[in-house]
Amino acid sequence: MTMYAPVLPGEFITETYLDELGLSGRQLADALGVAPSTVSRLLRGDSAVTGEMALRLAKAFDTTAELWMNMQQAYDLWEARSRVDVADVHQVWWRKPENGESDSAG
Repeated sequence: MTMYAPVLPGEFITETYLDELGLSGRQLADALGVAPSTVSRLLRGDSAVTGEMALRLAKAFDTTAELWMNMQQAYDLWEARSRVDVADVHQVWWRKPENGESDSAG
C-alpha cells in the first residue's frame, strides 16, 4: 500500500490562502506579527509549526490552533515512519504486582 505524504502546513498556506487571496509572504508576516524570514522558512517547510505559530495562524485565518498542530504532527509522523526502522524495538510489558509481591526490582 502506497502512503502519500500529508500536506505540509506551509504548502497548505501557500495554496489555500496566499495563492487564492493574492497575498505575499511579507504580507502574511505582517499579519502574523513575525519576521518575513520566519514565514519564508514555514512556507518552504524548513521550520515546523510551533504552538505559538499555530495560535497566530488560527487567528489570522479564522481556524483553530489544533488544525495547524494536527497538520504538522501528521506530516512529522509520516516522515518518521518513512525513515525510522523499529524492527529492533521490543515491547515492554508491565503488570501490577499481585498480593504479597514487591513492586521493586531488587
